[in-house]
Amino acid sequence: MFTLEQTNEVHDRLGSASTLKDYLLALRALGVLASDSYLTDGHTVHRGADGHEVATEPTHEVFSVATEADKAAMAEQLRLHETGVTSYVEMSRGLAEAGVEKWIFDTGALTIAYYDRAGNVLLSEQI
Repeated sequence: MFTLEQTNEVHDRLGSASTLKDYLLALRALGVLASDSYLTDGHTVHRGADGHEVATEPTHEVFSVATEADKAAMAEQLRLHETGVTSYVEMSRGLAEAGVEKWIFDTGALTIAYYDRAGNVLLSEQI
């Protein structure tokens, strides 16, 4: 079973856009099947086999997630972050305002999927 300390170490070492695939592969090697990151406060729940979970502490102030998703606004927030215009916290605030509740990394499929409050997939991308 993986620990919070192990997942935090992997995040500290590989948790950036340029090393995202290596990050997911390292989490998978620990036994993490998926990681749910919540835009409300930036905490992440790493999920493994047999219901094993560890959760990180919040990483930023609490953001309200819009009840209606706006895919165009979400795409713009992702573009701004990918081009270095916004910080992680600014992107998180913008995604919450666009109705994104969380994203989930699937370490087996090597995907990231963005979800609204109703649990609908707004966008899924291969890493």
